Order: sequence, then C-alpha cells, then structure tokens
Amino acid sequence: MFGNMGNMSGMMKKVQKLQADMAKLQAELKLRTIETSAGGGAVTVVINGDKQFQSIKIDPSAVDPQDVEMLEDLVLAAVNEAIKKVDDMMAQEMGKLTGGLNLPPGML
Repeated sequence: MFGNMGNMSGMMKKVQKLQADMAKLQAELKLRTIETSAGGGAVTVVINGDKQFQSIKIDPSAVDPQDVEMLEDLVLAAVNEAIKKVDDMMAQEMGKLTGGLNLPPGML
C-alpha cells in the first residue's frame, strides 16, 4: 500500500520538472522570429513566438491604387501564414518536450 506513495512522489517530481522545462521552452520560443511572405515576396511579415508582429514590408510594385483589394489579400495571406507557422513551431517544440503526449492546453 505505501509502496505506491513512492511512485506517486516520483511521478510528481517528473511532472514538476516537465512544467519547469515547458515554461523555459515557452519563454525561449517567444523570442524566436518567423518570416513569411505572400505574392512572391510582395508582402513579407516577421512575427515572434508570442504572435507579436515585428515588421510588415510591402514591395512598392505591389501597391496599385486601382487594386487595393489584392494588396489587402496579400497582407492577410502573409499574416495568416505567419500565425500558422508560430502555432506549428510551438506544437512541434512542445511535442519534443512532452514526448508526443498530446496533452490538452493548460494541462501543465
């Protein structure tokens, strides 16, 4: 009966270490940046791991006063791709740490 208490204590230590490792990794990932572009480089965005945009660059050739909608679409595409890449990066790096446990968000 008391033998299981040792297992539980060991498991709690592992969970605490995993939580600390995940917090450290999340802090490190927030500092990383990802660059994406749309329209063959007409619009380029840089975003960090905290989903804060660092820059948006628009090639002057993409600015057509007669077709503002196309530029809006390019910006939207680049921004959405950047957010997706941050999410993918976070999932991939967290998966390495948790060994693919597929824990629900907020579990640790």
